[in-house]
Amino acid sequence: QVQVVESGGGLVQAGGSLRLSCAASGSIFSINAMAWYRQTPGKQRDLVARISSGGSTNYADSLKGRFTISRDNAKNTVYLPMNSLKPEDTAVYYCATFSRGYTYWGQGTQVTVSS
Repeated sequence: QVQVVESGGGLVQAGGSLRLSCAASGSIFSINAMAWYRQTPGKQRDLVARISSGGSTNYADSLKGRFTISRDNAKNTVYLPMNSLKPEDTAVYYCATFSRGYTYWGQGTQVTVSS
């Protein structure tokens, strides 16, 4: 059994900041990568940022410079500080953990940016 739990979402004004956290626990023996995705109603789930076990990162082009992904391998935890938030960043943010060919998803955390 694997659990992926996100935290840190909430309501913030445009220009503000939030920091998302995601912890994976349970029967995980080797995590290859962790990532953040986001989804708005009626749209597909899109990649926000991804980080490998070695620390290599990639981001959605539109988010570079405002969002920064990092991880603590010892804690199986990934972080996503988000700065200069815009109303279009409003979405449910999901954490994904990739391990031995499987993808484990969290339940999501709502981020709402008011104008």
